[in-house]
Parts: sequence; C-alpha cells; structure tokens
Amino acid sequence: MDTLSYKTKSANRNTVEKQWLLVDADGQTLGRMASKVAKILRGKYKTDFTPHVDCGDNVVIINAEKIQLSGNKWQDKTYLRYTGYPGGQRSTTAEELLAKNPSALVEKAVKGMLPKNRLGAELFRNLRVYTGPTHDQEAQKPKTINLNDLK
Repeated sequence: MDTLSYKTKSANRNTVEKQWLLVDADGQTLGRMASKVAKILRGKYKTDFTPHVDCGDNVVIINAEKIQLSGNKWQDKTYLRYTGYPGGQRSTTAEELLAKNPSALVEKAVKGMLPKNRLGAELFRNLRVYTGPTHDQEAQKPKTINLNDLK
C-alpha cells in the first residue's frame, strides 16, 4: 500500500478559490445569519478548510435594515464602547443603532463571531454590508445563496 497517497492537503493563499456570494438579510434573524456568514467568511463550508489560512469567500449582505431580533432584544440588547476618558463608557441599544447605522448592527454581529487575531481582521475585510437592495459589487457577479439551506 502506498501511504504517500493519503497525505492531507493544506490550503494556502495560492490554492484557495474565492467566490463572491450575495446574502439577503430580509427577514433573517441577526445571530443565526451572522453565524452562518462568519462560517462562510472563514471557509468552514469548504472541503479544503485550513484554520490558519483565509480560505473563505467574499460575502455581500443587502437589506441590512430589514434584520429581525426576537423578544425584547431591540430595547434590551446594548452595545458598549469606551471613549478613553474617565466616565466615558457609552451604551447604545440595538434599536438606536439600527436607526443610526443599520449596517453596523450586522457588522458587529459578524465581527464578534470571527477569530480575535490578525486572521480575523483579514477575514472581516471580505464582508460588505449594504442597506437597501442595491450594492456596489455588480462587477464581481456575486452568486445569490439561501442561508436557510446551510447547516
């Protein structure tokens, strides 16, 4: 038996085939959508997934303002930030953030599900979020996918 034929293939920057995918956020629950998008960005749905390589796809999310949250999360979910000054902690509810910048709500959810290192920052650059049905990535011809078909 030739044991060399059973070598594990590790993906690298040159062998990865990246696609552009389009996700419609209309009617999607925020956390469930964000976790699936994070898996796509990471490349976990691909057979040649390698943990230390950016082998995921580029994702375009449209209709970010039509995202859903269950229960009282619109009023109860808070996003904290710190200005750097004493007493400078600021909080914003999900409802206020949606009114001010709907794409930031989706971006924060997806970014929180990516690795907290240089690879995670690189993966986050492969995400584009737009409010409304139009986007700027027409030239890349993104393929529309249904997140409900993914596990």
